[in-house]
Amino acid sequence: MNRKMIFFDIDGTIVDKKRNEIPVSAVAAIRKARKNGHLVFINTGRTFFNLPKNVCEIGFDGYVCGCGTYIYFNGQPLLDKSIPHEKCVEIVEKLRECKIEALLEGQNDFFFDQTEHDSERIQYLKNKFRKRGHDVTKSWDYPGIVFDKFVMWTNEQSELKKFKSYISKDFEYIDRVDETGKFGEIILKEYSKATGIKFLEDYLNISPENCYAVGDSKNDLSMLQYVPNSIAMGNSNPDLFDLVSFVTKDIANDGIEYALRHYGII
Repeated sequence: MNRKMIFFDIDGTIVDKKRNEIPVSAVAAIRKARKNGHLVFINTGRTFFNLPKNVCEIGFDGYVCGCGTYIYFNGQPLLDKSIPHEKCVEIVEKLRECKIEALLEGQNDFFFDQTEHDSERIQYLKNKFRKRGHDVTKSWDYPGIVFDKFVMWTNEQSELKKFKSYISKDFEYIDRVDETGKFGEIILKEYSKATGIKFLEDYLNISPENCYAVGDSKNDLSMLQYVPNSIAMGNSNPDLFDLVSFVTKDIANDGIEYALRHYGII
């Protein structure tokens, strides 16, 4: 048997965003793939400590987090690439100078600009993370601040062009959309969901033709375009459909199970 690696995005791929739940069929299919001797991974933009508990309880062999900046396998971290402290401090200064709102994401902490009056967006995020049991009190001025990536929002007062120019040498800026609206995701250059897969291919000596990726949005493109076996959920952004090897059913219609059966993984 050729051992395969399958990489899954979270939101919209294994977690049904409309119902905020994981389909029973998806859990069973992922566990069956693992029982059959294959390796299953989460591949996400979330940092490691921000992984949902119900996702981890499925039982994965490992996690590619923070857009490839943190890789965890078989109970131990294999890669941990954070932005150096001095650069983090500089980024904070530039965010304030350019009047940009941001959430800074570390491996063990979130950092908010603890202003006197939070925007509705920041209030929403803080409440969301509190419900997950996260500390939301650490500020951008936290001593020794270190983070791996960050997301940011702009308004009419923001100097976005100036900030993009500042980060362009060392970082990639990715346009994103979620329940908070349009925002930018900023990650270190040379790191992505695709580089996380490449790292594990080399580490585990598994050839590319035995690698699969499953996603639903444009932020999954790097991994979907990297692997030869790319799968888009039926509920995906339609722009993905012509860019992948296979379009499975919607998440709510047993799309994960259908895809893994299609490829003979289960």
